[in-house]
Amino acid sequence: MLKHEDNELLVRVGPKTAMGELMRLYWLPFLLSSDVPPDGEPYRVRLLGEDLVAFRDREGRVGLVDQACPHRGAPLVFARNEEGGLRCVYHGWKFSVDGRCQEMPAEPANSPMLDRVRVKAYPVRERNGVLWAYMGPDEAPPELPSMEWNMVPPENVHVSMRIQDCNWLQALEGEIDSAHAAILHGRVDAGGSIDQWKQAADLAPRFEVVQHDAGLHVASRRKLDGDKNYIRVNQFLMPFWTLVPPFSQYPELSGHAWVPMDDEHTLCIMFSYHPAQPFYEKTRQLFVDGHNGRETGHASANSFEPRPVTFPYHTYWSKFNRENAYGYSPELSRRYNAGMPGLWLQDAACQSGVSAIYDRSKENLGVSDSGVARTRRVLLEAVKRLAAEGTRPASVEDPSKFLVRAISITVAEGGDWMAAGGEFMRAEPGKDFGYAP
Repeated sequence: MLKHEDNELLVRVGPKTAMGELMRLYWLPFLLSSDVPPDGEPYRVRLLGEDLVAFRDREGRVGLVDQACPHRGAPLVFARNEEGGLRCVYHGWKFSVDGRCQEMPAEPANSPMLDRVRVKAYPVRERNGVLWAYMGPDEAPPELPSMEWNMVPPENVHVSMRIQDCNWLQALEGEIDSAHAAILHGRVDAGGSIDQWKQAADLAPRFEVVQHDAGLHVASRRKLDGDKNYIRVNQFLMPFWTLVPPFSQYPELSGHAWVPMDDEHTLCIMFSYHPAQPFYEKTRQLFVDGHNGRETGHASANSFEPRPVTFPYHTYWSKFNRENAYGYSPELSRRYNAGMPGLWLQDAACQSGVSAIYDRSKENLGVSDSGVARTRRVLLEAVKRLAAEGTRPASVEDPSKFLVRAISITVAEGGDWMAAGGEFMRAEPGKDFGYAP
């Protein structure tokens, strides 16, 4: 249980908030490269409570600028992307990707305003099909984080995006909570692969949490037959990353960036990848199409309900939400423990909860919540150190700190999973799992 003031400190991410200032020290993934083609339409974005537009000029450079034209506040989502800049349709002021004003058609040719006026712009980097923004205070931003999923060849990874109607931390906490998996995602008709998950063999795992330079190893220990323990080690990485261990006939690694749009909406960027070989196309197609009308961990192409271009992330709003019960039906509840059509919907329904920001002072945490409690503590300590001393987390300055993996291994009863799995938790693009998940 959190004190109300600590809950407020964690969930508020807008400009000048303590958590917002911490977030701004890191690069934020915010769009797929394909969302902004050269000379294409501007794309509305919201990050950390700021309303922005993204565009790519004809030379391929990507800009991320304030959505309001600095002249009279006209929305730049309607601007024309032409001849190397974004031209406001109101009076024709034109801006480059770095925010410089290039033209003011209605002003005198020698107007000093041309050199003086700028639209707020943030640095953007592009790697492996994903756009990243830096909204922090440093004139020379740090290097992009060494996230393995964004460093493997494109054929090794599948990335999807969706909007979730809740605070970023509510969403994140759901993924580091390994206790829920076999319960929330279980079936009541005793059919399907979910019931074959090893997690179902022991619904009361013991949790062991170890801090590292980038975040936390969150290990769940489950008893198996034959004096064995099944260990799943999820990862929390500062400030909003989660990694999920592999487990399937065709294993892959996966996780999320839970990027705050504002206090009550989260951009959920999910990635699944194989570290050493091309992704199984059958699996990729399941992610794109869903499975027999059900959603996987990725939002399928059929799950979206596009909104007008003036909405932030207008192409990534799901047709499943709190207002329509995430597709819940009594019929589905007779087959699945949670009567919603798919994995991420079950997660989203519980993560989003009864409100966009849940008052955590009303919680009653148990021993299975040790990973969640420790994550909150790490974040609170980081926020308070930054505010009081200006001390930054180690992962801000050293992108290699993010080279970690989630793992799923079997050890002897009471065995040391850190010793057994330490090598497997060190990420290295091109290196295979090293064990049988």
